Amino acid sequence: MTSQSNCRKIENLTNIILIMTKRLNEKVALVTGGASGFGKATAMAFKEEGAEVYISDINEELGKQVSGDLGIRFISHDVTKTDDWKKVIDEIKTQSLKLNILVNNAGIGFMADVEATTVEEWDLVHKVDLDSVFFGCKYAIPLMRDSGNGSIINVSSISGIVAGHNFAAYNSAKAAVRHLTKSVALHCARTTDLVRCNSVHPVFAKTEMMKSFFENPTDELISKIEKQIPVRKLVTVEDVANSILFLASDESKMITGSEIVIDGGLSAQ
Repeated sequence: MTSQSNCRKIENLTNIILIMTKRLNEKVALVTGGASGFGKATAMAFKEEGAEVYISDINEELGKQVSGDLGIRFISHDVTKTDDWKKVIDEIKTQSLKLNILVNNAGIGFMADVEATTVEEWDLVHKVDLDSVFFGCKYAIPLMRDSGNGSIINVSSISGIVAGHNFAAYNSAKAAVRHLTKSVALHCARTTDLVRCNSVHPVFAKTEMMKSFFENPTDELISKIEKQIPVRKLVTVEDVANSILFLASDESKMITGSEIVIDGGLSAQ
């Protein structure tokens, strides 16, 4: 009996240590566009590391399914609407009393050169890919400030650093996210104690977003894209989620106003 009792005590102590050493223990996180792709992978990583996770998405059916599967919370959310942002932040404040991590991940892809892009297409891409990031930062920062610490991670793209002739609107929006991130970081450094803001810039990945650019991303097309990347492969959603996890954790407490480029060396050429 003594031996069994000691084993149970050791097991309980081990479990307590594991909980205490999780990288996001006692943190509350919101991931927009969390029903698929980078957002879903990030939500999974956050959950595994001890965070209380909310995902938001315009796709209510998929969002509810994913939140149920992962054991996290879902809020229906159109990131282009300020009223929706206020509702989401208020709900998190009511339910969890704080917000420590915001991942502005929701976005759309669009491929066309400057002459082929319509005004309506230009506006839509900027509303979803840029305005939503501004709204997220604007409405989340007060709660994050009151929460004592925080990390904002804005999902940009390698297209925010390296331009393409046929990505006019997308290049513009994602490049703006990169610089907005730096402005937000400087503002937070002056007006908060521990709220940071950084961006991540992934190259193409096999997600639904790729279908926004290429109607039928065949193996031949993917192989052609991979040959342009020095490491000769696309990023995975886990690659991006791991980088976001690092920026969300206290391990990166001295990193703000910076970007992590996840491009397999593409921008180094």
